Amino acid sequence: MIRFTFHRRDWVVLGACGALLAVLAVLIDPRLPPTFDEAVLNWLGEQLRGPIGDGLLMVYRLSGKHVTSFLVLAALIFVLLRRWWRDLRLLVMATGGILVIVDLALKPLFDRARPPEKLLDVDGRSFPSGHAAGAVAFYGAMVVIVASHHPQLRRPLAIGAGLWVLLVWLSTLYARAHWPTDLLAGGGVGLAWLVVCIATWRQPPSLPPSP
Repeated sequence: MIRFTFHRRDWVVLGACGALLAVLAVLIDPRLPPTFDEAVLNWLGEQLRGPIGDGLLMVYRLSGKHVTSFLVLAALIFVLLRRWWRDLRLLVMATGGILVIVDLALKPLFDRARPPEKLLDVDGRSFPSGHAAGAVAFYGAMVVIVASHHPQLRRPLAIGAGLWVLLVWLSTLYARAHWPTDLLAGGGVGLAWLVVCIATWRQPPSLPPSP
């Protein structure tokens, strides 16, 4: 039986993520051109064009489905070989669950088209971003798993993972693969799901022995 152990801050994060997704869902109309999103993409395209933009396109390719699937598989094998069964459940829930939530539930519900004039060949619906949600869920879960066995690595792992996720988001915007609000929603969904997964992974507090 799966048990959930939530901390007070978890409810704050879940509430904030839920509020963010609700606001974006109300503001976004798939039938209308997103003026703010379009302005942000155009500005980034102008500012980052050249070697920086070429590097960001490479980052986007490296963070794509094929490479990420390989990383997830490698992580699953590593955790399995170490026999970290609780960690294995966390990783499977985080990565598998976010695919179901985003690709099978939310994207068909909102049915938002991707930005025009994409710099790379991408297809599928746009809102929320599975790229953003998956990055938060996978790398966040890996930070939790590795840091639980090597606590001294918690801060550098968290900083490194956070910077990489932000770089992936920036590359996604430059490639015009998603609207900015897609990434905000995807990040919120990914973070909320990660919090739920960690609540099932976290050991419940020990009960005092019976007298």
